[in-house]
Amino acid sequence: MLIGNLGKDPDVQYLEGNIAVAKFSLATTETYKDRAGKLISQTEWHTVVLWRGLAELAQKYLHKGSLVYIEGRLRTRSWEDKEGNKKFATEVVGDNLIMLDKRSEANSHHPSINDSLEGMSGADVPPIGETSEDLPF
Repeated sequence: MLIGNLGKDPDVQYLEGNIAVAKFSLATTETYKDRAGKLISQTEWHTVVLWRGLAELAQKYLHKGSLVYIEGRLRTRSWEDKEGNKKFATEVVGDNLIMLDKRSEANSHHPSINDSLEGMSGADVPPIGETSEDLPF
């Protein structure tokens, strides 16, 4: 579970079969006091991936700076670059998304933006190329 702000507008692509995939960076900040009482803020950046309906909602309603709650799971991918070096990327695959921005005059004509999120989940759909037999549990 993460609460943070988008670092950039979602990048949405459509895969074969018109399957939407959105990717964006999310900044989460933890603030605490050190022993001297000084406030310290630490920001971590996460790559978030949303599939299908959640990806389309992200494209329609989210933008750089949007405050969101993301619930999902970590997925680590690996690949080899052109020089043969093994690379890794850990991403948050979102299963649930709640927009936390306060309503403004600009979006008041969308009275039920959050209502449209109800029931939207990518949890029951395995990623492309993965079947339930591939899962370790």
